Amino acid sequence: MARSVSTGDLWWKNAVIYCADVETYSDSDGDGVGDLVGLTQRIDYLAELGVTCLWLMPFYPTPDRDDGYDVTDLFGVDSRLGTHGDLVELLRAADDRGIRVIADLVVNHTSAEHPWFKEARRSKDNPYRDYYVWRSDPPPDTSDSVVFPDKEDGIWTLDERTGEWYLHHFYSHQPDLNFANPIVRDHIAKSLGFWLQLGLAGFRVDAVPFLIADVDTAGDDVPGDPHAYLKALRSFLGRRRGDAILLGEVNLPHKEQRAYFGGSDGDELTMMFDFISMQALYLSFAREDARPLAKALKARPSIHPDCQWATFVRNHDELTLDKLSEEERQEVFAAFGPDPSMQIFGRGLKRRLPPMMDGDPRRIRMAYSLLFSLPGTPTLYYGEEIGMGEDPEAEGRMAVRTPMQWEPTRNGGFSTAPTSRLVQRMVPDGYGPEHVNVADQKRDPDSLWNFMRSLIQTYRECPELGWGDFAVLQQSHHEVMAHRCHWEGSSVIAVHNLSAEPVTTLISLHPDDLEGEEPVWLEDLFDHRSVELEGGEAKLPLEGYGHHWFRVRRGEA
Repeated sequence: MARSVSTGDLWWKNAVIYCADVETYSDSDGDGVGDLVGLTQRIDYLAELGVTCLWLMPFYPTPDRDDGYDVTDLFGVDSRLGTHGDLVELLRAADDRGIRVIADLVVNHTSAEHPWFKEARRSKDNPYRDYYVWRSDPPPDTSDSVVFPDKEDGIWTLDERTGEWYLHHFYSHQPDLNFANPIVRDHIAKSLGFWLQLGLAGFRVDAVPFLIADVDTAGDDVPGDPHAYLKALRSFLGRRRGDAILLGEVNLPHKEQRAYFGGSDGDELTMMFDFISMQALYLSFAREDARPLAKALKARPSIHPDCQWATFVRNHDELTLDKLSEEERQEVFAAFGPDPSMQIFGRGLKRRLPPMMDGDPRRIRMAYSLLFSLPGTPTLYYGEEIGMGEDPEAEGRMAVRTPMQWEPTRNGGFSTAPTSRLVQRMVPDGYGPEHVNVADQKRDPDSLWNFMRSLIQTYRECPELGWGDFAVLQQSHHEVMAHRCHWEGSSVIAVHNLSAEPVTTLISLHPDDLEGEEPVWLEDLFDHRSVELEGGEAKLPLEGYGHHWFRVRRGEA
């Protein structure tokens, strides 16, 4: 099949995903809360940056006790953010510019304010009772199963009215749905069908392991393997919209991750965030040693050709380090979050990348160049393209969910509302909008925004990075990451110096790239200079935090 046909059909394998929180992105009506109309007005900005897939954080009706992840209507739009009509206009505007839109699918739990749960609490024989998971006997100690250990001491809470306990892996105001109940599964499928009909191109599936493998849906009363539910969702998705995706949040060891892809059949999640490589990346940054990252990438299990890893350096949650050893985690804490106020849940960081790297533009650009060169689909969190910082005084994960900074003005151009009415305060001090904003950076050819735009454009011209086979190339410096992605006879090589010290390294090309009689050379994909080889090796001087992408060329330079 032709390259253009392949990359068009499986669009997610070389997409550029951009995560935006509607309520903190752009406020069109001056009430202090971002909205769908405001986001729609910024679509041309995303198109200019090079985004091809917009991921929306929850926009559903909510009491907003967990930043929208506590949902009261799976078919609704929060009135603070707009209407279904506003959402359709956003989808239409995005489609016109070649941008697909996916949204968070939050179905592990609902809000305790959801009509279903209100009914379920009325009596033990209420028709909605079995929509949730209950137990009549006192639960054992489940403190080791809590997702938010600073907020909850167990995953069961007593409902005083009925005298039984309900299950919640997250907050006690977010009761878990009972997926052993076929009626619940039907409701979920209908909600997917509804949003697909409006024009969504898929879903980021929140908390997937809890969705199908909690303590009460693994019994004999559940029909078949719980993974069958994911297979059914994927099949339903394919019937309703053939190019729609399920992008899963699965922070588990590699063997279990492969199972959530559907193993060799590839018929469950379409994509999955690579949490293990992300955590190894920060360990490599902390040590200025590429070996932890290289080891993690080489340990990735084989997945179906239609599936894909999603790569990232930051997301909307805590920067979790839970898959590192305690010693490794402390190394990362010491390098990037030494103050306990910068840490969260004892396992992660509540910081954005630029402050962690002391604002060093060389190191920040190296980090994003490395991200986009890794095998997989890069995912950006809003504000990364301009180097936004965090609000260190905000609670928990809200530290990185601050309003987007558009201009060097009051409220950063996010809203015309009085500052006191903003949904959340702007980032203070040196990373505030007067120092970090879109308007100034778009006018500055040397800005991070323009670097990111060029990086995205170059990535889009390199399908090898999303589709190719990955290999670490031999060279003698532990601080250097040199790797190759090869697809359909074409190779892209990326070289990154994770150290502040300059080095000169000899890169040994992969033997397959040296076959044949024609001379082989490297073309730098950013400055387009040529690099000659000697004996199958390239001698590359790298500045501190230096980085290059090359394409292997044949013939005369």
